[in-house]
Amino acid sequence: MVRSKDGQQSLYFDYREYDFEKPEELQGKSSQHSVVIVGAGPVGLTAALELARHGIKSVLLDDKNTVNEGSRAICIARHSMECLHQLGLAKKFEDKSLPWTHGSSFYRDRLVYRLEMPHSEADKYYPMYNLQQQYIEQLLLDEVIASDMIELRWQSKVCDVEQNENAVSLRVETPAGDYSIRSDYVLAADGARSIVRHQLGLKLEGDAYEGRYVIADIQMKSDFPTERRAFFDPSSNPGLTILIHKQPQNIWRIDYQIEDDVDTDEELKEENIRARIAAVLTMIGETTEWKLEWWSLYKAYTLALDNYRHNRILFIGDAAHLVPIFGVRGLNSGIADAMNAAWKLAYVIQGQAQDALLDTYSPERRGATLDVFENASKSTKFMTPPTRGHRLMRDAVLSLSISNEFSRPLINPRQSQPYTYIDSPLTSYRNRDAEFEHGPGTGAPILNSRINDTDCLLDYIGLGFSGLYFSDSELIDPVVLKIQDKLGVKEEGFTIIIITKHSFSLENIVVVHDRRDELFSSYDAENGSFYLIRPDRHVSARWKNINIDEVVHSFNQTMNGGKSE
Repeated sequence: MVRSKDGQQSLYFDYREYDFEKPEELQGKSSQHSVVIVGAGPVGLTAALELARHGIKSVLLDDKNTVNEGSRAICIARHSMECLHQLGLAKKFEDKSLPWTHGSSFYRDRLVYRLEMPHSEADKYYPMYNLQQQYIEQLLLDEVIASDMIELRWQSKVCDVEQNENAVSLRVETPAGDYSIRSDYVLAADGARSIVRHQLGLKLEGDAYEGRYVIADIQMKSDFPTERRAFFDPSSNPGLTILIHKQPQNIWRIDYQIEDDVDTDEELKEENIRARIAAVLTMIGETTEWKLEWWSLYKAYTLALDNYRHNRILFIGDAAHLVPIFGVRGLNSGIADAMNAAWKLAYVIQGQAQDALLDTYSPERRGATLDVFENASKSTKFMTPPTRGHRLMRDAVLSLSISNEFSRPLINPRQSQPYTYIDSPLTSYRNRDAEFEHGPGTGAPILNSRINDTDCLLDYIGLGFSGLYFSDSELIDPVVLKIQDKLGVKEEGFTIIIITKHSFSLENIVVVHDRRDELFSSYDAENGSFYLIRPDRHVSARWKNINIDEVVHSFNQTMNGGKSE
């Protein structure tokens, strides 16, 4: 339930409206596209850009003619920023957003827990960035519009879906009439009320939680630093919860819980929202003038499809799963979905991998969803206790935290973390993890360590697969230098990166001088260590000392969709 703008102008954001253009199907032409993406929110836009990066054209359909209203999803996690780095957009997002590392939790207006997310000089990106969803979408959208690999069709509403073994056919409603569009594959990124999901007769399964939140954006000048503040049983909302986040353009996001028995329509009246917000601001000592920008109503769910792949249709983002906002997992899960699905589609469409590779999308990303559910459920039950017993336990922890250190970690909100595909069909030689004491293990995302003041590891990771070979000598095993030939892939399909403690160069080979010993240390590497990296930056396998036959087998297993040769 979202407030209509009713012709009002935003206090800070320019909602550009985009024209409808007649597609080829309404001009008497038609062709079968490689990929159609339904939904031009952050997840659909990300998928289109990742497909384009891999050389795959797509058609992007959206029933609106502008970006979504309101701040909505506002927190971009480090792993998502690394995805944006791969898309060449991280700098634009950094320039626009507010980074943060800390959070504070209060019980009855007293500070009881101080969150500090891990961050060091070796990290290229901060653990979290705040940026309103309008800006997130606009930055992605500008890149999509500039791409000649993506055709974006506004005011195009999918109303029917059919598929067979060769193609998917979508019926689309437009201002100029209806038409059908055919594609090899469809990515359904059309959100919580997915029409594609509905047309296939699929339902999200899971739980709905007690507790409703009004989420509101206000504009207010304040010097308070960027961090997440959570208030439990505060004086301005007794017995309930409040969350506060700072955003760019002097916009503050205030989420406050409302009582279970109150009338929603009454609560969402503007005068009541203003009164609630005024009480919150008084409580935290803000006395400057403020303006109300936008509001909506939120309820927490942990819902997901049983399978994210249905023949030629893959579901990504909220079309596949709904997760609670606590821990900022929704947007970040969706971006990971998009990157995972896109590179696999690209490899299958280009004939580099078997169709079975697409079967690995669901177990990997649904596994990530279930992991999110486990952590988000804990956070949600702490934020909005579902029973009297849960509330008694929660309040006991908070009360103890005022004067007892041991209970404070129980308040940890468990922020979003990238998922490790340890049980994926694509991971191999898991026994090799035992050779390492630390470092990114099999199935985990790589560590994007800084190499110097300007470069980081992601600057050298290739478009396709990459191999990190660690050497403390200029004498490199010739087999390593010819690994691309051993794998039978084209030049752009595999990038070998020599990480060395010495400064030297090799013709047509990427050599990274690990001056700070940061990479050797963080990857627990020694001379001859090797990491095989997937296009989405997750580790396929690793070896303390390279075994070229196992590397080839691991790569081929991935191309075969997890099946051994």
